[in-house]
Parts: sequence; structure tokens; C-alpha cells
Amino acid sequence: MTSSLPDLITRAADGSALQAVLLDLDGTLVDTEGFWWDVEKEVFAELGHVLDDHHRQVVVGGPMTRSAAYLIGATGADITVEQLSVELRARFAARVERGVPLMPGARRLLTELTRHEVPTAVVSASHRATIDVMLESVGPHHFRLSVAGDEVERTKPHPEPYLTAARHLGAEPGRCAVVEDTATGVTSAETAGCRVVAVPSVAPIAASGGRRVVESLEHVDLRFLRAMVPHVN
Repeated sequence: MTSSLPDLITRAADGSALQAVLLDLDGTLVDTEGFWWDVEKEVFAELGHVLDDHHRQVVVGGPMTRSAAYLIGATGADITVEQLSVELRARFAARVERGVPLMPGARRLLTELTRHEVPTAVVSASHRATIDVMLESVGPHHFRLSVAGDEVERTKPHPEPYLTAARHLGAEPGRCAVVEDTATGVTSAETAGCRVVAVPSVAPIAASGGRRVVESLEHVDLRFLRAMVPHVN
């Protein structure tokens, strides 16, 4: 495990049930899902293929290898999964190095969580190098830690990334509120036992059970997140 995952013992300072807030990055805090689709279309155009928009809903939020394999299978492009993954990551990294726009409401929410000293972490399927570049735009001081897709054995939709973040924050998964934008991320968080609010970025996500669905982070604040986690004695 890297130094980005320190072991922390945390408690809700105000006695509330919420122990930590865990947030996805791409499409949740930063408006980059369009970046991924743009580079995917660009690479496949150079390979002589046009990606239809319905492919985007399949690959959004997915692990790179799964997305690459799907797009190759759908188009018959003459490229390996490894070659495509390397090319897509390189082009995406070049784009985000110029800065990334934050999603509406993201900076306000992070500022509020920081002001109230709520333990907060980024949990992303992106690789460490890409995350660190994007966090420069978001503000790394807002987060106790970040979990990258290349730092866990099994990335989203497996629960390992969220279980890892909760463990290193010293929090119980059931007392963590997660903010996600894709079905892949929601599956990861809910399988880990976390409470989830979905803010769909590309494909729709249905409300289900304890899951909340909102149109924008502008509808999410600390009071909203605390209300998602049931009280414990």
C-alpha cells in the first residue's frame, strides 16, 4: 500500500452516526467523463472506427481493461487491450494536466466537509498518477487520503476500494456516506456496505432501498449526508 493510505483513527466529532465521506473523482467531483469519451472516440477514429453514443453508457465508470475490451469487441479494432489502455491513459493525462473543471457544488461541499473536520477520502478507479494531477485542481488539502485503481487488487465494481478507504480512516463502512456518479461505483460502494448518494453523470441511476439519487452536488451538503446514516446507540 502506498503512502497515500495512512492508517487514521476517526470519530464523528459531533457525536453523529456519520464517520466519513468517500467520494468518487471522475464525473463526481470533476467534470472529466467527457474527456474520457473524447479520447476514446479520437483513438478509435484513428483506428478507422466510429464509436456510437450508446457505447458510452456501457463504458462509463468502468475499469479501463473492461472498457477497452468492450470497445475492441464492439468495433473489431486491430489493437490489444493493453495497447489501448496505455494510449487512452496517456491522452487523458495530457488533457487533465491543463486543469479540470469541478462539478457544480463540488467546491462548496468539500469546503463544508473540511470546515467541519469530517474525514473525507477520494476513491477512484483511475491510476495514482492521474488522480494526483486532478487533485491539484480539486484541492488535495480536502482529503485525508485517496485510493487509486492501481493500488488495490480489485477495482470497482468490486467493494475493495471502498472497504480499503473505510479501513484506513478507521470507519465502519455502514457509517460512511459515499457519493458516486456511475452504476459501477454505486455497486462497489453498496457491496462494501456504505450508504450511497448517486449523482448520475452520463447513464441514469435509479433510486433503490437506502440509495438517494440527486441531479447535482448542489443538492448535497453535510446535513444531507448525515441524514443518510442511521443513528447508532
